[in-house]
Amino acid sequence: MNGADVLCDVLLANGVNVCFANPGTSEMHFVAALDRKPEMRCVLGLAEGVVTGAADGYARMTDRPAATLLHTGPGLANGLANIHNARRARVPMINIVGDHASYHLPLDAPLTSDIEGLAAPMSNWVRRIAGPADVRAGRAGGFSRFADASRHRYADPAGGRGVGRGQSAPVGQGGACGAAFGRRSYRAQDCRSHSRRARSRRHDPAWAGRA
Repeated sequence: MNGADVLCDVLLANGVNVCFANPGTSEMHFVAALDRKPEMRCVLGLAEGVVTGAADGYARMTDRPAATLLHTGPGLANGLANIHNARRARVPMINIVGDHASYHLPLDAPLTSDIEGLAAPMSNWVRRIAGPADVRAGRAGGFSRFADASRHRYADPAGGRGVGRGQSAPVGQGGACGAAFGRRSYRAQDCRSHSRRARSRRHDPAWAGRA
């Protein structure tokens, strides 16, 4: 079992069984781990904005957090708008961001970037994981903070290179960064009620000009 397997196990143990992914080469170990876990559903997105938007929408509809898998700092940057929206709406989201292999980082590889610096403004908690041995402890700490904060309708995420909810650390050959955001309840019946109300007012001139 490697760090990627441990990360999957920690996600599943905390009720996260959906991962929206736009992976690159650094995340192949985690992709392989997802494939080894039949309980984990992996949904491929062809752009980071699709992935983070899907995770945001999934959490709003189900009131359960989803994970995202993004490729290095530039991949995280491409999805930041939806991560920002999730944080401001107190929607739970866990972002895992791969990084270059540790032995590539001193060489200033093309996609090397300050992942923590990019994640911090959109995250309540950011942490970098140094290696597979740190995955379980770091992740468990992040979920613990998320659970405590959720009782007050918001949560603290983590992030960095490697693991989830505003955390970061290398998993396999790459790293992961995660961020979990505040929690907000969206019940299915409320969504249907608002949808019906919006449709009923579609042809109302007094309503047409409202945002």
